[in-house]
Amino acid sequence: QVQLVESGGGLVQAGGSLRLTCAASGRSISSYAMGWFRQAPGKEREFVATIPWSGGSTYYVDSVKGRFTISRDNAKNTVYLQMDTLKSEDTAVYYCAAAFSAIGAVTMREGAYDYWGQGTQVTVSS
Repeated sequence: QVQLVESGGGLVQAGGSLRLTCAASGRSISSYAMGWFRQAPGKEREFVATIPWSGGSTYYVDSVKGRFTISRDNAKNTVYLQMDTLKSEDTAVYYCAAAFSAIGAVTMREGAYDYWGQGTQVTVSS
């Protein structure tokens, strides 16, 4: 079992930055692709970003490319999402997820993920 706990959310003005942290426990995430998803009020949960176990090629939803950066530190069993130039449409609950041995484009789909955190609220005021 992998337990995931997100932190770092909060209220920020448009144009500002936040860094989300996902701390994993229970077992090493070094064999897991890690992803960030988000769910805005009244909307379906959507993919935001993913990083493979090796920390190689990353994928992003088009709306955050150039503004968000996903990274990981396997030694600390932690994944990060650096969010810059935030917009009001980035307001959502952000979830961290882990997918065992998943690689490639499949990691952009919720169904690929085995474990999920409880989420952290990000609110961007305009």
